[in-house]
Amino acid sequence: MVLPDARAFEQARARMAPHVYHTPLLTSRMLSDRTGFDVRLKAELFQRTGSYKIRGPLNKFTFLTPDEKARGVICSSAGNHAQGVALAARIFGIHAVVCMAANATPSKIQATRAYGADVVLHGSIWDEANEKAQELVRERGYTYIHPFDDLQLIGGQGTVGLEIFQDWPEIDVAVVPIGGGGLISGVALALKSLKPAVRVIGVESSGAPGMKRSVDEGGLVTLDRVDCTIDGLRVKRVGEKTFDIVRRYVDDIVTLPDEQIFEAVVWTMHHAKLVPEGAAAAPVGALLHGLIKAPAGARVACVLSGGNVNLDQLKGLRWN
Repeated sequence: MVLPDARAFEQARARMAPHVYHTPLLTSRMLSDRTGFDVRLKAELFQRTGSYKIRGPLNKFTFLTPDEKARGVICSSAGNHAQGVALAARIFGIHAVVCMAANATPSKIQATRAYGADVVLHGSIWDEANEKAQELVRERGYTYIHPFDDLQLIGGQGTVGLEIFQDWPEIDVAVVPIGGGGLISGVALALKSLKPAVRVIGVESSGAPGMKRSVDEGGLVTLDRVDCTIDGLRVKRVGEKTFDIVRRYVDDIVTLPDEQIFEAVVWTMHHAKLVPEGAAAAPVGALLHGLIKAPAGARVACVLSGGNVNLDQLKGLRWN
């Protein structure tokens, strides 16, 4: 497996430059004061489609053959990959089909359709929607676009890490949410190819700790059940490629319950005036609950991976 390196991430960034934003890295005085670190927030919630997920498909589609494009593409998604694939397909003039869990955030379903993709609703978690996507590949010959376990996709997602380093070469620690592992794989590879001493820490829901369990047990684990309502973190089995990258390049993985992550959404809205979705707020939650271990004054970048939040999930939560 030939992994993307600094040059590959630079090339990916050049390919997607006409279609994506270089999102800001914002200083968070409140988080810095509370944690004793110098904290900055990589605001991918300002990206097109509202999350980093447009990056990977834009890079991936440049490698498709004319035949693969002509057959149309299909993916399975909790929502953000759906929108990324849908918009990237529209940019490339490719027909797109997206399989989403039936309980996906309604705004994500609507946005995916608005970008021009056909949406198929199936199951209650990503893994079940993915089974439907694979069935349609066999039946109709679509070109399958994996949401995380693809090196060309990872090459696109890793441009988030490239931008962090370009804006803040002094960075000591990057904190990144983990669903299937595509984002943290790309960010870890990009940052460590540019500055090997950077520590990369992943954050999962304690109700869906697929990557942490796999790393701790030394092999891919399929969770028996997922007790997680945050769509970007709700995965039973992480990717083979992402597992291999994470176990080699990610320094630590921490977990916290959904309620604390949702409270971090509200905290970030109140104190940072930003509106992250649940998965995006997981790194902030990890900081607020003292799970990120680093020396005082460490320069810490939190990746706010998206802003397609389901506000109904926040009812009754508190902030402090």
